[in-house]
Amino acid sequence: MRDKIVAGNWKMNNDLAQTEDLLSNIKKLYKEKEGVRVIVAPSFTNLHHAFESLRELPVDVAAQNMNENSDGAYTGEVSGQMLTSIGIKTVILGHSERRAIYKETDELLAKKVNAALENDMEVIFCCGEELGERKTEKHFEVVKRQLEKGLFHVPEANWNKVVIAYEPVWAIGTGETASPEQAQEMHAFIRKTVAEKYGNEVANDVAILYGGSVKPGNAQEIFAKEDVDGGLIGGASLKAEDFMAIVEAF
Repeated sequence: MRDKIVAGNWKMNNDLAQTEDLLSNIKKLYKEKEGVRVIVAPSFTNLHHAFESLRELPVDVAAQNMNENSDGAYTGEVSGQMLTSIGIKTVILGHSERRAIYKETDELLAKKVNAALENDMEVIFCCGEELGERKTEKHFEVVKRQLEKGLFHVPEANWNKVVIAYEPVWAIGTGETASPEQAQEMHAFIRKTVAEKYGNEVANDVAILYGGSVKPGNAQEIFAKEDVDGGLIGGASLKAEDFMAIVEAF
């Protein structure tokens, strides 16, 4: 049975004191829920602190990005080996902001996926279409391309280290709203696309998370959909009460 996952992507928020405060509140509110994994993804500077702080709880800590190279003259970058050396075993790759702002291509992301797997890390691989692509009905085409070019080179044996996160970029900060039915439609499409490449067993085992502005008020309805296995949470993960309420939505 595939994992149910609630992952909080803190993005470029929270200095050390703010991180300590958020972690403290998460620990106070945390109640273990059978079958549900909880993940938090602080900034690079706070990863080790978060890892140490959460040792007593079954809460995983993930990085928001990593470099595709193992070492070398790449000023300001962080490698997979650096992350695993401080206990970080999960990394988010291909987030829509990395694709849009930092121009990360499918080809580059394929290299990052390889680097993560070579370091025995779990990959949360993000995919999703922008507003113009949705309005011109290219959303299935775009997501399929992102999966094929960024992820479908991964050997079947390594798919136990893969989680997919669907982000409808058009529904984040645009005034547009994605319905639970639209989320289910794309999640089902993603699972079908994985099945066509790797077979039903892999497709049925891979967790697919929804990343379209999940909040305590809509989480239960979204998570109830057959192919939605949890959420990659942005803004709501910065408030412990909201984040843990989303976990409880399962």
